[in-house]
Amino acid sequence: MKFLVQKFGGTSVANPDLRQIVARKVLSARESGYTPVVVVSAMGRKGEPYATDSLLAMAQQVSADIAGRDLDLLMSCGEVISGVVMSATLQSIGCPAISLTGAQAGIITDNSFNEARILKVDVSNIVRHAREGRVVVVAGFQGVTEDGDVTTLGRGGSDTTAAALGAALKAVYVDIYTDVEGIMTADPRIVTEARTLEAITYDELCHLAHEGAKVIHPRAVEIAMQKGIPLRVRPAFSEAAGTLVTSSGEVYKGTVDIVRDKIITGITHIMDLTQFRVIVDNNLEGLKEQQRMFRSLALAGISIDFINVLPGLVLFTVREDVSGKALQVLENLGFKPEVQAGCAKVSAVGAGMAGVPGVIADIVEALTREHINIMQCNDSHTTVWVLVKQEVMEKAIRALHRQFLPVH
Repeated sequence: MKFLVQKFGGTSVANPDLRQIVARKVLSARESGYTPVVVVSAMGRKGEPYATDSLLAMAQQVSADIAGRDLDLLMSCGEVISGVVMSATLQSIGCPAISLTGAQAGIITDNSFNEARILKVDVSNIVRHAREGRVVVVAGFQGVTEDGDVTTLGRGGSDTTAAALGAALKAVYVDIYTDVEGIMTADPRIVTEARTLEAITYDELCHLAHEGAKVIHPRAVEIAMQKGIPLRVRPAFSEAAGTLVTSSGEVYKGTVDIVRDKIITGITHIMDLTQFRVIVDNNLEGLKEQQRMFRSLALAGISIDFINVLPGLVLFTVREDVSGKALQVLENLGFKPEVQAGCAKVSAVGAGMAGVPGVIADIVEALTREHINIMQCNDSHTTVWVLVKQEVMEKAIRALHRQFLPVH
């Protein structure tokens, strides 16, 4: 059997008309010789009755302190409802189908409630139903511990479900259907000339996803990359091909120079950050201060990012919603940090930049041209990050897009 995993998000299955569109895509895959396995998210978004956020809000009206185990049991309901309704939709048009929970689909996780990690996947139940001619519809975002407790996989967990099933089934493709045309060179709401990429490497998409692109969860990309399963990010409401996500060898097949003329693949961003500038002694005692500072922030459960450690100075960012807590931790240690709220991280991502001189120069030139101050800068072999004031973030994104991804 040629398995094809098709994942549909909450907006794709939100009402009967949209579910009919989904059903036709499933039938089309079947008619093309694939054995489709469908993964669904909860129907709709916050405010709609079966959306995950709606279920969560209902419980929190009773108590804001609900055990993680109980929350997972509640939050898994949206996907179960969606799976049953989608299965019934397929059956109504003559396609044999069956709905399975994450547990029934064989997704075994650890017991990190609300953010569980998949330990293993036993697809024997899925394969049995597929051999009997049924389209299997799996509730995404959920699994079960070895002790039988229901777990959820965190935000974007249905993408992770789809990738894990694709890897376990050795699927030909994992198709992630969204409400956009595919992976874009930037957020089209900010950059009107942003365009859909035909292909992108796993590594590039991982970086884009980690740095703010919300089309797919980075954990799903990592799972697919480990097993070499091609992903396709496709539009739910059109027949466009979308974006193929695969190895660099496939993306650059037929090209002479892997760098090509496109150094940068895409521009993405993360908003609502606060920058901390902490002065420390420029000696051995200063190193001990740094160690104490980082350890105390970690023990307080505060994740820090965009870290620059310089002689006598440490810079980093935190999310604005935890900046007050971070400040309190540092002041309790005797530090007097300089705090700058209202920041945003803008990232330029591209496998083609590795070893290419002049990328930083081009970024500085593009931002200087727009009189945008760079508050921090850092880079890796596929990404350059700059920190700017949030009020000029959109201008910075457009400037970098024009610099590296001009419309021809």
